[in-house]
Amino acid sequence: MRGSHLRRLFATLFLVSFLAPVQASEFEDVGTLNFPTSTESAAAQDHFQRGVAILHSFGWKQAIAQFQAAQAADPDFALAYWGESLCYNHPLIREMDRDSPKEVLNRLAATPAGRQAKAPTERERGFLLAVEALFFGAGDTAARRTAYMEQMRSLHAAYSDDDEVAAFYALSLLSAAGPAGGGGHRMNVLAGSIAMAITERNARHPGGLHYTIHAFDDPVHAPLALAAAHEFADVAAAVSHARHMPTHIFIQHGMWQQVSDSNQSAYEAAVALWEPGDSAGDMTHSLDWGQYGDLQLGDYERAQLWIERMQGVAERNTGQARVAGALPRVTARYILESRQWATQPVSEDSTAVELLATGISAVHLADLKTAQQAEARLAKMVAADSGDKDASYYSRTTQPLRIMHKEVAGLRAIAAGNTEAGLALLAEAVAIADRMRPPNGAPNPIKPPHELYGEELLKADQPEAASDLFAASLLRTPNRPLSLLGLARAYVALGDSAGATEQYQKLAEVWKGRSFPVLEEASSHLAAAAD
Repeated sequence: MRGSHLRRLFATLFLVSFLAPVQASEFEDVGTLNFPTSTESAAAQDHFQRGVAILHSFGWKQAIAQFQAAQAADPDFALAYWGESLCYNHPLIREMDRDSPKEVLNRLAATPAGRQAKAPTERERGFLLAVEALFFGAGDTAARRTAYMEQMRSLHAAYSDDDEVAAFYALSLLSAAGPAGGGGHRMNVLAGSIAMAITERNARHPGGLHYTIHAFDDPVHAPLALAAAHEFADVAAAVSHARHMPTHIFIQHGMWQQVSDSNQSAYEAAVALWEPGDSAGDMTHSLDWGQYGDLQLGDYERAQLWIERMQGVAERNTGQARVAGALPRVTARYILESRQWATQPVSEDSTAVELLATGISAVHLADLKTAQQAEARLAKMVAADSGDKDASYYSRTTQPLRIMHKEVAGLRAIAAGNTEAGLALLAEAVAIADRMRPPNGAPNPIKPPHELYGEELLKADQPEAASDLFAASLLRTPNRPLSLLGLARAYVALGDSAGATEQYQKLAEVWKGRSFPVLEEASSHLAAAAD
């Protein structure tokens, strides 16, 4: 034990003697951090620290520019290449570009040994070893992310008081975590605890704030991240993703105006940064989530504006799968949330979300032939287990596809007179959703199955069961107006005037200033309750 303590002491003394004295850098628009390194170039250090601050906010393009400026100021500055290598992949989605990071690291030196030789300290060599495992290691993306996380765990054990080591370790946990529940859930909570500890020491640390939000992005833990959500956009206002990120927690609280405003701000920042040939991911993401917020507010005119903007983004960014997948999604979501039913021809090119909107619309329009076609096409997608052309989270996983198929099939069966069979299919959709990770972000699938099942149970004169489903929907997606409406109606059917009043009041607040016919229903009940 004493020998271990002495080794740690000598390692710390060695590190301190090698690193240039560096004060915390406070950047007005990307946050505050202190990342001492071995470079002797003040310019390289300044660009590097700004790059790291932006990297913590996932501002890839802006961070690359800073890391390359640091390399220009000090061509042998190993961590400048390390930082750039991390800018070519989103750590929280499955796809990985290994070629670009390899090219960056090979510019530093052509071999792992050569790269290690360019790093004068154990700490810096530790950072490099971690990205070696991530980009050059064996196995698939998940295996390499786990290996990266293990390297960062070791580095964190050696430098437990280093906020930058801690921040990148927290992110590695989020990246390596599997589905929610079990080990993946524990890793998310551990990441969140580490990130929150960073913000206790440095309230403006962009990584601490950002990773707190990601770690607690579920209905149960979201209250832990609300303070970080309110803070993050102001701390890192220069980065579009930072302006968007509070949305993850605002959605979990049903704070719809803040969802809309955050994504409007994020969209503006992304537009200002975009140049032809760039990824339009930040624009697409903010348009997608911003529309969801406005749909919950009942602002259908503004929700249509988001679609028009998305059409323009798609026209300017052809060939980007993320953009191509988002346009049908926001269009389908508009139909289902506004209940302005519309169908389109079913074809081999139809996306899953288009089929969902068409299938549900067709049932409401008494077009069971089109509903059957949408159901059959979704069944074919499920059987193929390959999703549709949308390369996103919304359709590249089998479970949401299965839910969408059962939603359309269930509604069609009910419309055809097979109520029991149709309700059974909707119950199966709910069971699948309950096995998935807790909801995060806009619902996937875009019609929450608990809400849909509740609506059909209410029509089938089963208000008690319906009330349970709407209550469950509101636990998963708080303050959703269609679930509030459903629960209010279920309480009316059950003779629970107080319960109905509470839900109608919430609905009236969300849709304040709107002139929807359903609000007359709410107003009538509230007036009667007041008498």
